[in-house]
Amino acid sequence: MSNSKRIFGTDGVRGRANIEPVTAETALKLGRAAAHVFKHREGQARDRLRYRIVIGKDTRVSGYMLENAISSGVLSMGVDVIFIGPLPTPGVAYVTRSLRADAGIVITASHNPYDDNGIKFFRPDGYKLDDDIENQIEDLVFSGQIENIRPTAKEIGKAVRVDDARGRYVEHAKASFPRGLTLEGMRIVVDCAHGAAYKSTPTVLQELGAETIIFGNQPNGTNINQECGSMHPANLCNKVKEYRADLGIAHDGDADRLLLVDENGAQIDGDDILAICGLQMLSEGTLAGKTVVATVMSNAGLDAAIREKGGDVIRTPVGDKHVIDTLLTEKLNLGGEQSGHLIFRDYSTTGDGLVAALQILSIMKQQDKPLSHLSQCWKRYPQLVTNVKVREKRPFEELDDVLDLVKKAEAEVSPSGGRVLLRYSGTEPKARLLIEGPDSAVMERWSRAICESLSRQVGAAN
Repeated sequence: MSNSKRIFGTDGVRGRANIEPVTAETALKLGRAAAHVFKHREGQARDRLRYRIVIGKDTRVSGYMLENAISSGVLSMGVDVIFIGPLPTPGVAYVTRSLRADAGIVITASHNPYDDNGIKFFRPDGYKLDDDIENQIEDLVFSGQIENIRPTAKEIGKAVRVDDARGRYVEHAKASFPRGLTLEGMRIVVDCAHGAAYKSTPTVLQELGAETIIFGNQPNGTNINQECGSMHPANLCNKVKEYRADLGIAHDGDADRLLLVDENGAQIDGDDILAICGLQMLSEGTLAGKTVVATVMSNAGLDAAIREKGGDVIRTPVGDKHVIDTLLTEKLNLGGEQSGHLIFRDYSTTGDGLVAALQILSIMKQQDKPLSHLSQCWKRYPQLVTNVKVREKRPFEELDDVLDLVKKAEAEVSPSGGRVLLRYSGTEPKARLLIEGPDSAVMERWSRAICESLSRQVGAAN
């Protein structure tokens, strides 16, 4: 690794497990650096002498390696470790707050295949790290400034395991569902993606009275997200129809995402959920600032639906971290991404697929209407999203004709309210192209031209 290379991406550190930067060696350095930074944060309100960091993970086999490495780094700096085992990312954030820890770490690559992994950090309040804290950690990893800080004897950190972390999160999630309501009479199919929610989501739904059909709940370390979960919803669609269920729920590997399937087998994405919940909260007077926060990837129809009812939509760059930052800055309480990261800030500090599902379920129960009816509350504009695998992320300005093609596409679709967005993924080796407009043939023509140019210049070999 070189000093010029950033290891933090849009959502922590992520990459192929056991290849830099997701190696045991770098994880140990990250643990040491993070422990040092959190021990010396200014303005911390605390009355304990010892510092503590919570460490959770999803179900990837490489989690054992990274968990041991990063905890060794933390302990070597005189900070105690609390192991909580496999738990959804929002569960790790909640337990960090619940245990009054000084930081939280979750080892996960979210929706990526099992051979990837990553490391996310949380502040004591359960929110993701600010850029300046990430920069401090990176600087320490690269500079070696803390190599001579070596606590000894009883000053070395101690590690303990908390067995009731899942129970704490289950009760926290249930508290987001209205008292006096149950899920009795509802049949729900759940796909846990063989990931971190394989026990927590079924437990919550069953304790609230739902009849559940569960699959994707037998993790073996290598099957996380494999042809299941929110990234592969076709099986869930079929099972909802097969079992004549009221809806289907799908998570990704760390369960900070949610995808729903209505009773007819139709997919319901993050934009649908933002529209349903945003309009419901507007009508109840509970939508802070009468404003929903969405990213540039969300469908323009969301803005139209919210504004028609007297609300507003703020757009951010892609990444739930940007959404959360805006929610905090503007003192708002609902935001999310089309991909299924939904943040209900009244209940959670990060994307929480289970809490989001419970909000939709509560609206279904209160209105006594099926999900297919609720999803008709807004009209989706035609949209085409295409991904191109790339071998390198060269600036688009350096690529021949790509930006010229984008400008020409914008000139054709923008007069009718359309738009074009081209960006690199922050978590995968992909370029993502979004085109919105009224004419699908036009969108497909420009998508093909732009993607062919990208593939020719930076495309990955098949």
